[in-house]
Amino acid sequence: MKVDAMLQGTGLAELAAEAREREAAGYDGLWSFEGQHDPFLPLVAVAEHTSRLTVGTAIAVAFARNPMSTAYVAHDLQVHSQGRFLLGLGSQVRPHIERRFAMPWGHPAPRMREYVQALRAIWASWNEGEPLNFRGDFYSHTLMTPFFSPAPSPWGPPRVYLAAVGEHMTRVAGEVCDGLQPHPFTTARYLRERTVPTLEEGLARSGRTLADLSISFSGLVVSGTTEEEMEAAARGAREQIAFYGSTPAYRKVLDLHGWDELGGELNRLSRGTDDDRWRQMGELIDDEVLNAFAVVAEPAQLGAAVLDRFGGVVDRFTFYAPYPHAEDLFVPAMEELRAAD
Repeated sequence: MKVDAMLQGTGLAELAAEAREREAAGYDGLWSFEGQHDPFLPLVAVAEHTSRLTVGTAIAVAFARNPMSTAYVAHDLQVHSQGRFLLGLGSQVRPHIERRFAMPWGHPAPRMREYVQALRAIWASWNEGEPLNFRGDFYSHTLMTPFFSPAPSPWGPPRVYLAAVGEHMTRVAGEVCDGLQPHPFTTARYLRERTVPTLEEGLARSGRTLADLSISFSGLVVSGTTEEEMEAAARGAREQIAFYGSTPAYRKVLDLHGWDELGGELNRLSRGTDDDRWRQMGELIDDEVLNAFAVVAEPAQLGAAVLDRFGGVVDRFTFYAPYPHAEDLFVPAMEELRAAD
């Protein structure tokens, strides 16, 4: 199992140092995400200052951009990194697409399928000289002249990963993508009983099997070297679970476990104005819920616990730890997971 990390830095010099440290520590990849900063720009520094690490977005918001814009930046990063770039895409939710990005929303799964197909058509026009004649229901790309065509990538096009929770987007990942990025708000049961069977349906439509697709999972973990650290880690994880659980789009995960009432209460509290509501929401996450969403183990046992829960399904794992912790906390677990590659 490959082990990745999420980028923490923001400044280019800071990112370069972080990338070198992560590569020296043995990590296999570094992911950026679209939060308070652009997801692509940091990867320029990461690729420049590493030689082995995979670099990728987890995720970039697809519907905030058109396929042509995404195709250009992804192509450039693929060349800059010498074939080490993974393009992780996600749909985001309707309010953010319409109200934050001022972009159209509708039919997200079919739109995403077409988005990825458009990317592949554009890359084929650059890398293989194919005429660009993509015509879809949501996107059409029919003009590409030599002046606007970058040189072919010696490493081919980037691999495309898709973030998904619901069945429709998961099926799209199986149909047209190279990898799946399950949402961190995913339990092992949901992954095995809902995600994988749906993914296999999509893969069957494209004549592939699970062996042809990568699953990269950023999994919540609770770990620490002291009782106090474990308590702080659990508190951070509970609040993160509560935050995700308040989102109606992720309710299916809770429903599978019979926790639909919890989802409704979390959503109600999230719409309040009390500055302390996030802590209050975290207190609703009991040990049963915590242990379903997070791998809870001391550092020496964490690697085995992750393998026990996700081995045989996930081939890339990122430690998701929403709390302060020492940089070397996950080194024992990382070494054990990489040995199981």
